[in-house]
Amino acid sequence: MTSPLLVTLDDRGTARVTLNRPEKHNAFDAALIAELTGAFTAISADPKVRAVVLRGNGPSFCAGADAGWMRSSADLSEVENRADALRLSAMLAAINDCPKPVIAVAHGFVFGGGVGLIACADLVIARSAVKFRLSEVRLGLTPATISPFVVAKIGASHARRYFITAEDIGPEQAVHIGLAHIHTDDADIQTVHWLTTIDQGAPGAIADAKALIRDVAGRPITDDLRALTADRIAARRASDEGREGLAAFIEKRKPKWAPHA
Repeated sequence: MTSPLLVTLDDRGTARVTLNRPEKHNAFDAALIAELTGAFTAISADPKVRAVVLRGNGPSFCAGADAGWMRSSADLSEVENRADALRLSAMLAAINDCPKPVIAVAHGFVFGGGVGLIACADLVIARSAVKFRLSEVRLGLTPATISPFVVAKIGASHARRYFITAEDIGPEQAVHIGLAHIHTDDADIQTVHWLTTIDQGAPGAIADAKALIRDVAGRPITDDLRALTADRIAARRASDEGREGLAAFIEKRKPKWAPHA
C-alpha cells in the first residue's frame, strides 16, 4: 500500500515532507491528517533537522478535504465531528508550532484545508498556475478549523473578503495579501536559497524567533510585553549560541553552527 505521506532527511538536515495522494490532488483524509501530525511532531523533536520543505506530489499541492471523508462526516454526530475537527486542528498546530523553519511550495489547486497548510508555513513559494481558494461557504460550511492560522497569516480584512466570496486567489494576489512570499516557477532554486540562508542562523535562535513572533503578534505594547521581550533577549545573550555568535563575530570567523566548507 502506498503511503499518503513521504518523509526523508538529507545530510544537510533538510526534512522533505511530501503529500502523496496525487490521484486525489492530495486531499485530506483521516490517514493523511494522522501521518502529518506524527511527522511534524517527530521533526520538531529531532535535533538533526534544520529545516522542512513541504510539497505535494502530482498536479496539486492539496485540494482540501477528501470528498469521501467529507461524505462520511455527514453521518457522524456533532460530538464525533468536533473530535474530527480537533484532529485537523492538532495537525495544523504541529506544523505552525514546529520550531524548525517550514518552506512550502504551492502549485495546482490549494483549496480549503490546503490553504490552512500554507498558512502554517514560514516561507511560501507560489508557482505560476497555483489557484488558492477558501471554498467552504460554497459547501455550506465555514473555514472554522483553519481560521486562526489563516487570519494570522493574511489579516482580518483579507479574510473578510475571501472567507465570504470564495474567490480564486492567484499567485500574485497571494503574495499581495501575505499568504505567499514569492511567486516563481524556479521553486527549487528559491528553496535552496532559503535553506542556505537558514544554515547561517543558530538552530535554537531560529526556534526562539519563531516562538517570539507567535507571542508578540497582535499584542499591545505594554510594560508586560516589553518585560517579556527583555527576558527573551537576556536569555539568548546568556545562551551557548549567543556566546558563540558574539565570539565568532569578534574573532571574525564563522560560528560553529554555520557550514564551514
